[in-house]
Amino acid sequence: MLRPSTASLLPCLSAALYLFLAPSLPAHEAAQQMAETANAFLTSLPEAPKAKAQFPFTDEERINWHFIPRERKGLSIKEMSQEQRLLAHALLNTGLSYRGYIKAVTIMSLEEILYAIEGAGDESKREAARLKRDPERYFFSIFGVPGMTGIWGWRVEGHHLSLNFTIKDGQLMRATPSFFGSNPGEVRIGARNGLRVLGQEEDLGRKLVQSFSDAQFKKALVNETAPKEMLTEAKKAVTPLTPNGISDEELSVDQKKALHLIIREFLFRIRPDIAEESWQEILSSGPVHFAWAGGRESKQPHYYSVQGKTFLLEYDNTQNDANHVHTVWRDFDSDFGIDLLGEHLKVKH
Repeated sequence: MLRPSTASLLPCLSAALYLFLAPSLPAHEAAQQMAETANAFLTSLPEAPKAKAQFPFTDEERINWHFIPRERKGLSIKEMSQEQRLLAHALLNTGLSYRGYIKAVTIMSLEEILYAIEGAGDESKREAARLKRDPERYFFSIFGVPGMTGIWGWRVEGHHLSLNFTIKDGQLMRATPSFFGSNPGEVRIGARNGLRVLGQEEDLGRKLVQSFSDAQFKKALVNETAPKEMLTEAKKAVTPLTPNGISDEELSVDQKKALHLIIREFLFRIRPDIAEESWQEILSSGPVHFAWAGGRESKQPHYYSVQGKTFLLEYDNTQNDANHVHTVWRDFDSDFGIDLLGEHLKVKH
């Protein structure tokens, strides 16, 4: 059960629903919403917490990302007033779709379930478990000065969630790395028994691989044993994986549609107008490859990746008896807006 201070943030879902139902907006309107909301958030902060929340755009912290429970810089939800929490979640809404926002806040809420599993019933472990498993230990960071000129970015990060956005001149936008994880992958205790935050990601991948012929599966299978972690882990930059599996050019029409559903499930966790631009680029940029490792049946450790000319997505479910999911979307050239920063520095200097 969420503690009141965390549960009180869920009314922000109405704001996310508004974004989902609103007409698709040009990129500059998305950037303007981000800038205005980020500035409202920063304005609400006194000097000390503002210093924790804001960094120069070129600060090394911007690419110091991870998805494990660890010490982080930035301003945590725990340190915010109620007003500041609402503004922080409003900022989160500017970057995510309705579906993506639901996944993000539900992932945060799973920390209470982990606390119940790891320490709530054992007084000797309770304090350590609470420090490690806390749904308010999600950190908001602003990099640079939010606005419609120049380059700036923002991040929301904590256990099993890392969302990174970069904006240049109110037009060009990047939204990677984008990490969503879930532990448990399926809740098997308590009132929320059966909850699977990333269940679609699992089911769509398995449905596709189970549709393969023996010849297709032989091409798609890159290892009979699934890796213990995503192959790219939390690297600051990634390059294409090899081997990369089976090409979509070798799939049937229905299998290709199934592959597209996987890509869109990952991609459209961010707001639809930004995601749609990336989707159109993917459709026009050549073959996409699908790779699989591990078992094909439910509850067997498994892994898959989808790789195109510019992007890579990974799904891994091997830990805790295949009940601990990690997923990520990476861009080979544009993670953290590296390409935008390069263009910006060329113009500026």
